Amino acid sequence: MNIETANRLLQYRKENNLSQEDLAEKIGVSRQAVSKWERAEASPDTDNLIRLAEIYGVSLDEMLTGKKTQAEPEPEPQEAESGTESFEPDPDTNYKQYDKVSFKKGIHVESKDGDKVHISFKDGVNVYEKSGDKVHVGWDGVNVNEKGKNRVYTDENGNVMVDEEIVNAHWTNSHYKILIKFPFWAIALAAFLAWGFSGLCFGWALSWICFFSIPLYYSLIDAIFKKNPSHFAFPVLTVAAYIIFGYFGICGGWAYGWIVLLTIPLYYCICALIKKA
Repeated sequence: MNIETANRLLQYRKENNLSQEDLAEKIGVSRQAVSKWERAEASPDTDNLIRLAEIYGVSLDEMLTGKKTQAEPEPEPQEAESGTESFEPDPDTNYKQYDKVSFKKGIHVESKDGDKVHISFKDGVNVYEKSGDKVHVGWDGVNVNEKGKNRVYTDENGNVMVDEEIVNAHWTNSHYKILIKFPFWAIALAAFLAWGFSGLCFGWALSWICFFSIPLYYSLIDAIFKKNPSHFAFPVLTVAAYIIFGYFGICGGWAYGWIVLLTIPLYYCICALIKKA
């Protein structure tokens, strides 16, 4: 090691208020080794040089040559790509909060009236009305909660179970009883198997969508006989449409087909208007 480098090591140690014993303890060498480095009688190995540079807070080149490394210039900020611009509110405009829409980990819509729709791949489709009624369609099946009671749910065997109290109290029409007891799930299962084995239109990869027709069928009967379109499982229909759009490239495929999901709050708004009429 040349004398200039040795003097720099001595200078750096003193600037950091370290004695030779302190420095030797930090590095894990003897005090005599540090003394030899600073007298140019010996040179630290590569590992010790790196450790010295870390302790002194300088680069390895600066410690050995005395030349400071020039910092790289900071990159100039790039213009935002099209469609990613940030928008600032107009300071001269009075704004009022209305509905809330979020696309973080799914699609989430909350109206100012308290109605909510949450759609995600993990949790499925969930609709919450301000009255407390809930509709859930997910991997675990279908569940309709009305006034704190589970009116419709899917059991562990895939059977759609309907509250008999609701059937007897509100749905006395004999035609309804025939339709609600009709084993529509068997038709959906048969369609699933036939489609899958045929290999047509993506085969097994897409034939599972037949099971979406089960909640659509029963909720449609409910909506018709109760004369309340909000009981129809419209979110299930939009999810099925989105999947079909994606597989067949309709309406922009996966890239733009998700827009159909935005019709969910519109549908329930129309239902609310019909109910008030």
